[in-house]
Amino acid sequence: MIRMSDPGRHAAAFAALPRDPAAVASAVQGLLVHERLTGLFGGRPPTPERLAESHIRPLATQLDRLLARDARPLAQARTVDEKLLGTCRDFSLATVAGLRVQGWEARCRVGFATYFEEGHFVDHWVVEYRPAASATPWRLLDAELCPTSRRHFGIAFDPLDVPRTEFLVAGDAWQRCRRGEADPTRFGLLDMNGLWFIASNIVRDVAALAGCEMLPWDVWGAMSGPDSDLDLPFLDRLAALTLEPDAPTTELLSLARDPRLAVPSHVFNAVRERVEAVDPAG
Repeated sequence: MIRMSDPGRHAAAFAALPRDPAAVASAVQGLLVHERLTGLFGGRPPTPERLAESHIRPLATQLDRLLARDARPLAQARTVDEKLLGTCRDFSLATVAGLRVQGWEARCRVGFATYFEEGHFVDHWVVEYRPAASATPWRLLDAELCPTSRRHFGIAFDPLDVPRTEFLVAGDAWQRCRRGEADPTRFGLLDMNGLWFIASNIVRDVAALAGCEMLPWDVWGAMSGPDSDLDLPFLDRLAALTLEPDAPTTELLSLARDPRLAVPSHVFNAVRERVEAVDPAG
């Protein structure tokens, strides 16, 4: 399984960043802009070529593209039109890589944020991190939340310590809906929502915990459309395992090899509506 967050040949560039989570997140914000928010930062509408950058899976390939355009060190912020186009997944991917290089435990988490659209839990990715070899509880970091975006969305909390009431990992969202504490139709993105959407994010979260952080719109295995197709007991167990403090546990890693969960050699890119190879070259 390919670890998409492996910086590969660019590890030394991350090691040169200031050594704290705030500095790493700030540096990542200087390299990336969300594909839907270029106008917020004064940028031009993205071209089809730039939009294709959001479909690059491995971080090392993303950085190849970025540095081919501007070879300066990663700590030097680019203009909005020089930045790499991406999504919340890409902000998280790069931040995870930077923190790991600097000795932190860090991983991407897939779930839902309350802070982008009132009354809805929006499909989103963040970083979970803590000091290495520590029993310290994991903290959530949203690397996409720079000062400009925080003002735009009216966010007052510290993005280096996102409250777990504001971001629910997919397993938590699943359990709340299964207990009747939350409405699954409030979880999703655009006109896509429901228990099936939460289930798909559980699969993506399992893959990320196992070390293969896919695109937010990659579809494979146990991901299905209608709720009637969901294997509820299986997903109940997965949700519980993803919420354990020491995840991924041996049991979860074993389940991650199940054909319903394991990332295959080819996945369906739901945005491009085509099957694509999961390839290190992106």
